[in-house]
Amino acid sequence: MSDDTPSRHPFHPPLRPETFAVHPPVPEITGSRPLGVPLHQGHVFGFDSADALAEAFERPDAYLYGRVGNPTVHALEQAVARLEGGAAALSYASGMGAISGVLLTLLGTGAHVVAQTCVYGGTYALLTDLARRWGVDVTYVSGTDPDEVRAALRPETRLLYLETIANPTARVSDLSALAAVAAGAGVPTAVDNTFASPLLCRPLELGADVVLHSATKYLAGHADVLGGVAVFKDEELYLRVRHARVEQGAITDPFAAWLTLRGMQTLPLRMERHCANAAELAGRLQEHQAVAAVRHPSLPGHPDHAIAARLLPAGGGGVISFDLAGGREAGRTLMEAVRVASLSVSLGDVKTLIMHPASTSHRQLDAAALERAGIGPGTVRLSVGVEHVEDLWADLEQALERAGKS
Repeated sequence: MSDDTPSRHPFHPPLRPETFAVHPPVPEITGSRPLGVPLHQGHVFGFDSADALAEAFERPDAYLYGRVGNPTVHALEQAVARLEGGAAALSYASGMGAISGVLLTLLGTGAHVVAQTCVYGGTYALLTDLARRWGVDVTYVSGTDPDEVRAALRPETRLLYLETIANPTARVSDLSALAAVAAGAGVPTAVDNTFASPLLCRPLELGADVVLHSATKYLAGHADVLGGVAVFKDEELYLRVRHARVEQGAITDPFAAWLTLRGMQTLPLRMERHCANAAELAGRLQEHQAVAAVRHPSLPGHPDHAIAARLLPAGGGGVISFDLAGGREAGRTLMEAVRVASLSVSLGDVKTLIMHPASTSHRQLDAAALERAGIGPGTVRLSVGVEHVEDLWADLEQALERAGKS
């Protein structure tokens, strides 16, 4: 067989062009390695023997079909697991895919969950749906009081669910204290670490069992990826959830994984700029007459400032939550007046994004739930990008002047 014949065995007679077109040569690299992770877009893999194929079905590290695993996807999982200090990770088609994959695996009919009050609206909607369909009972707590969690735990409690920095209120959970209470009762803790990223906080080191990310946000960082990741402290839970992911079919697309890996290379630089810009803008917003309240962990007046100083020593993140004195109408005016910031429902992008949570990301919450979560009619969420801070402030200042007159 010639060197360019793409087969594990010689073909007799030689391949025809129609067949050769379907079997291009796959070069093997020797003596060097690519500096970037290659994109393995193929979804199905071949084997040299029937035994090897059969064995692959029993090995979590084998590649046989894209829904089960892919080399590029696995590289992303290894990279995020290393960043978070976990044993292993699973990537999903979206952040909600990761959250759903974990909750649907750990919960069942009649299970009980303890969750902090101010969680992402999609998470709240999922828990509400599971309550309706499966009878899952949810007790909501502040996220800062260990005694409150201790009192909420029951024999049927299957999970404590927290967010490092809450969406959108920027409250900071006392992860180590709360996870310790849950662990004492044999209850695992899952933490959504999207707002902080592994550069600001590593919840597994603080007692969490699962860490969740919307990779769409800070990990990828460039508004061109949809993805999610779940990182696990131990392999046993990882394998349990992995089995469910294979059945659910929610794995990340290889190209999305490749883009996320590319974006993660600048994560340290981006997070430093996000945090610095956000802290500067938060301080200025506090002084503006059109603003009634500002929430960012870097502010001394933030209710969780002491917790944030301990959990987030490198910075308070890139998201600011603030309330406009003029309420909902002022919020609408502000949204339509900004020019540098983009009106968008996402966050963690290199560009600054702004939104009105009550009518968008948390629209699933009724008035009472919004009030419990600390989201008012004039609450604005600002995901601060990496632009020059003076340009961002000039944009906000002119928009606030208009909002103050509405």
